Amino acid sequence: MKYLFLVLSLIFLTTCSRNDSNDNCRFLVNAQVNASVNMNLPEYSNLQYTSNSVYLANQGNKGVIVINVGGGFRAWDAADPNHEQSSCSLLKINGANAVCGCDDANTYSLFTGGSIGTQLPCGLKEYRVSESGNTLIISN
Repeated sequence: MKYLFLVLSLIFLTTCSRNDSNDNCRFLVNAQVNASVNMNLPEYSNLQYTSNSVYLANQGNKGVIVINVGGGFRAWDAADPNHEQSSCSLLKINGANAVCGCDDANTYSLFTGGSIGTQLPCGLKEYRVSESGNTLIISN
């Protein structure tokens, strides 16, 4: 009985595999991100209020968008993950959303990183945000 349970457990563990890779989510590279945001500076003062966000250039694939989500902060790559990288695939901040500049105008929630409206295979690429006093450190 013990051996039967062991064999069944092994079969179950080896046959149940999960593949999280999505062939459609291949447009973004793992670009290095290491940015500091001093919220005492005027250009980042909007981050003191929920739903406000800022764009940081020269980080990630096409920059990074940081948003205050109420109980903390989230940071997303500013490149549309559902497009090949081009001049139109840069996301623009529109309130608490980000909108792709391409013809399909993919729209994403900056609170969740998921698509709004049309269901898309890839969500926004998220980066780690840690707080040190009045400074946010965004990294991957």
